[in-house]
Amino acid sequence: MLKGVSFRVAPGSTTAIVGHSGSGKTTLTHLIARLYDVTDGVVRIGGTDVRDLRTSALQGAVGYVTQDAHMFHDTVRENLRYARPQASEEDLWRVLEAAHIADLVRQLPDGLDTLVGERGYRLSGGERQRLAIARLLLKAPPIVVLDEATAHLDSDSEAAVQRALDAAMEHRTSLVIAHRLSTIRDADEILVVEGGRIVERGTHTALLAREGAYAELYRTQFAEPDRSTGTVTG
Repeated sequence: MLKGVSFRVAPGSTTAIVGHSGSGKTTLTHLIARLYDVTDGVVRIGGTDVRDLRTSALQGAVGYVTQDAHMFHDTVRENLRYARPQASEEDLWRVLEAAHIADLVRQLPDGLDTLVGERGYRLSGGERQRLAIARLLLKAPPIVVLDEATAHLDSDSEAAVQRALDAAMEHRTSLVIAHRLSTIRDADEILVVEGGRIVERGTHTALLAREGAYAELYRTQFAEPDRSTGTVTG
């Protein structure tokens, strides 16, 4: 349950949300797309209460990529066109290139017309993520929500997906829920959530200097003991 949460994301900026499991990170982003409605306060997009927006307008404004991107039991082509049915062949290849998955699609038995299987089982986790990002790029929403989109990927897949995510976030307002803090060091603002509340906010550098909850999370993931001095560095 969220309590007393208030923040603003400037157009074109990136805000990251971090915290332990169950702290309220995903609930916070679900309020934007009205998967839940607030019981107190208001969520606005461009100054308009999301409850006053048409469903189609809200769906067009916000795009999601989660850690388990859904794929339909259909072709690569139709999985992409779910975002924009009128998309041309040129449009499809453009977003596949941007998502760093065009070469793989060219190598598939039937290219764009290859069946991906139920829930995309014929693709690896990283390939599914990049295809989902291509679909997001085709939709081209002004707001992007990334919910631990690189979680559970090996380092090579994570690097490929991160390059695709960088393309998806360019010139868009982005909210990023991050499990791996290495992916959000350059965020314009980082919100640290504990028990449904924002307990810290600031840039990566400022939060590390504060030596609070974020610094503890960061050290848990990245700090290594300096064997020569006995100190811990990050």
